[in-house]
Amino acid sequence: MQPPGPPPAYSPTNGDFTFVSSADAEELSGSIAAPDVKLNLGGDFIKESTATTFLRQRGYGWLLEVEDDDPEDNKPLLEELDIDLKDIYYKIRCVLMPMPSLGFNRQVVRDNPDFWGPLAVVLFFSMISLYGQFRVVSWIITIWIFGSLTIFLLARVLGGEVAYGQVLGVIGYSLLPLIVIAPILLVVGSFEVVSTLIKLFGVFWAAYSAASLLVGEEFKTKKPLLIYPIFLLYIYFLSLYTGV
Repeated sequence: MQPPGPPPAYSPTNGDFTFVSSADAEELSGSIAAPDVKLNLGGDFIKESTATTFLRQRGYGWLLEVEDDDPEDNKPLLEELDIDLKDIYYKIRCVLMPMPSLGFNRQVVRDNPDFWGPLAVVLFFSMISLYGQFRVVSWIITIWIFGSLTIFLLARVLGGEVAYGQVLGVIGYSLLPLIVIAPILLVVGSFEVVSTLIKLFGVFWAAYSAASLLVGEEFKTKKPLLIYPIFLLYIYFLSLYTGV
């Protein structure tokens, strides 16, 4: 029986490592190519630029981070500005139809004040009053702001529990009756008696809408002291439109 011979020599395949002696290693040379760095953005592989790689190597990779969109940042513009068109429309109806028998909850104009609705009413009144003289629109807005401030201070002195924002909203919305009578005055302007009656009706309408919301039961016998300046304020607003 013959002894077993030496095992066959092992030939490495392409995927295996080859061990060489230190003497043979001196004759080997080569280089390892740097792999391409790619980012996965939405399923598409994009190669990083040199500037991006430089920033990441220097520790400034945070500059390249993109934050996820916050759902609250995608709100509609009207919601961002806190503009509720349905609420404004309801308040306009409450002011134009102040009779309690109509069933409107008119206290919402006072208890839930807003800024954009009254501002739109004041701006519209300014446009029809000044016939395009936009440089004096600021004067009507100033009268609205400081006139409301005067009514507010007077109401607080008389013991009323009302906020300035509530007075500002009510006074602004209550300009609507003057806007309604404006086109009528253009038609009957040549009839002095009829024109005067319509003006008085518009002022009483606006003053009643505002006073019925601002002058509560807490004023008791002091109601005329607040109704009178409200009436004068709307007379002044009407004079800005008629030029008298």
